Amino acid sequence: MGNPQVEDELQQVDDAGLAMGFVRLLGLLSDPLRRAGKMKMEPVMGGVDVYDAEEVNSAQPKSFPEHLIVMVNGIIGSAGDWKYAAERFVDRFPDKVIVHRSECNYSTLTFDGVDLMGERLAKEVLSVVSHRPGVQKISFVAHSLGGLVARYAIGKLHEPLSSGESTDFAAGALTTDGNVERIAGLKPMNFITFATPHLGSRGRKQLPLLCGVPFLERSASQTAHLVAGRTGTHLFLTDEDDGKPPLLLQMVGDSQDLRFRSALSSFQRRVAYSNANYDYMVGWSTSSIRRPHELPKDDLFVRDERYPHIVCVDRGDAGGTHEGVAASDGDPRELDLEEEMLRGLTRVPWERVDVSFHGSTQRYVAHSTIQVKSYWINSDGADVILHMMDNFLV
Repeated sequence: MGNPQVEDELQQVDDAGLAMGFVRLLGLLSDPLRRAGKMKMEPVMGGVDVYDAEEVNSAQPKSFPEHLIVMVNGIIGSAGDWKYAAERFVDRFPDKVIVHRSECNYSTLTFDGVDLMGERLAKEVLSVVSHRPGVQKISFVAHSLGGLVARYAIGKLHEPLSSGESTDFAAGALTTDGNVERIAGLKPMNFITFATPHLGSRGRKQLPLLCGVPFLERSASQTAHLVAGRTGTHLFLTDEDDGKPPLLLQMVGDSQDLRFRSALSSFQRRVAYSNANYDYMVGWSTSSIRRPHELPKDDLFVRDERYPHIVCVDRGDAGGTHEGVAASDGDPRELDLEEEMLRGLTRVPWERVDVSFHGSTQRYVAHSTIQVKSYWINSDGADVILHMMDNFLV
């Protein structure tokens, strides 16, 4: 007889998801925690749920983990990218959290555009919530492009307040009568991004690989759609669907149909982890939602023995940042778009955590190390994951 868990896993694989099913199967065969029966990995609604099997099996139904954590991969990524972090969460909070590693946007599906990916993620989350009726709270943890996808998805999943109630963007989701806004019917807790290009990737060294060379940055904007499809046009702010502003600019406010800012505000915490250096895919400014002149100086970096790669922590402020743009040689049109996005995003407070792998042999893959995409290659990012868990609102 074969392994029943492996056989059950194979039943979940259809032709369209064969490659990702194979990845899940390898995980079942290789993970000692799951072989020992402690940690359960279960394919659910287009993704993978991770939880403590012993805790769930021994608990009463009302004790099933109430906090759903949705983890979202970045461009050309997969659910496996969050394997390490998901298992650390379940180890740390076995009776409190269930982690869903999203799988609806993997590999080249990440070229379909932020909006389409966000729609898929929203549908996946609703399916997971219906499958796990015991969950009461929800958090999102996203890497790179996944942070933009998650921001779009929560705009779709946001449930507005009833008439007569209003949201204080600076204070969060609490209303005058103590009610709390909902995301997919659940209480929003943490919205956390790692190396996410919140301001896009156009100009101003937002794509460090181009070294800030104006010609290369202009060429990248003009050819992004050839490399990354609709996603490329969204990242470089060149989309003009139906004469509307670029999608990323739309996503810093509210409209009649999609309340992106209200959705962000509904979470008790919003946190942006960013690489201060050695990230060649996403610049420090765009990932930390700051203007270049607001970035901390090296002499202000402070090391912590518990988190050796965390160099600066800004707990955020209620008023956001509203300073003008510093003098720059950049294209005024780019600066106007970036400034408008900054003003919109900072209407809600953000915690900013700056990371530096300077001195690490893994610094040249900092974009993946910050999330510990693969423990064998990116293990130096483990303290960043620890920092996230130590400050997580469960």
